Amino acid sequence: MNSHLKQINKGIKHLSLTCPHLDLYVKTGQKFSLAPQPVSVNSYFESLVRSVIAQQISSQAANTIFDRLHKATKKNITPRTLLNKSEAELRELGLSGAKIKTVKSLAQAQLDKSVNLAHMPDMTDSDVIKMLTSVWGIGQWTVEMFLMFSLGRLDVWPVGDLAVRKGWQIAHNLKETPTEKQLLPQGDVFAPYRSIAAWYCWRVLEPQEPW
Repeated sequence: MNSHLKQINKGIKHLSLTCPHLDLYVKTGQKFSLAPQPVSVNSYFESLVRSVIAQQISSQAANTIFDRLHKATKKNITPRTLLNKSEAELRELGLSGAKIKTVKSLAQAQLDKSVNLAHMPDMTDSDVIKMLTSVWGIGQWTVEMFLMFSLGRLDVWPVGDLAVRKGWQIAHNLKETPTEKQLLPQGDVFAPYRSIAAWYCWRVLEPQEPW
C-alpha cells in the first residue's frame, strides 16, 4: 500500500471517530479516492481551466462548456491552443468575458514562467495558493479545487464552496447553512485530513464528484 493511500485510510478513520454525522456517509457512500495526478503541465493546466469554467455555475453547465472547449481544441487544451483562440470563439463556446481573460492570463503566465505548473507538486499548499492567485481571476476556491483534485492534497478545507457548507448543514441537521466564517474553525478537528471531510460533505449532496 503506497503512502498516500495509507494517509487516506488514516484520515477516513480519523473523520469517522471525530464526526459521527459524516461517518454515516463514510459507511454508506463511496470511499474517498482523490490522488495526485501524474505530473504533467498540460494536465494541470487543463484542470485549472476546468475549475475556472466551473466558477459560480452549475456542474452541468460547466461540463457542457468544458466539453465544447475540449472538442474545439481537438482534445488538446494547452496554453498555446487557448491563446490561439479568439475571444469571439471562446464566447461562442459559452465562456464569459471574465473567464476568457482569466484562462488567457493563466496561459500567458505559464508560457512566460511567472507561473510554473511543473513545480507545483514540490510546493506547499500556501505557496501554490500564492502563485496561482497572482493570476487575474483565479481565487482561493479555484486553487483549492486544484490542490485537491490535481495535487491530491489532503488538508484543504474549502469553506468558500457552497456545496460543502450545504452538505455540512444537512449532515448536522442545522436550520441554516453555515457561513464561511462559521464553518472555518469547524475543520480544525479534521486536520491534517480536512480534504476528506470536505469530500464527504459533497457526498451528502451528490454521490459523484462535484464536477
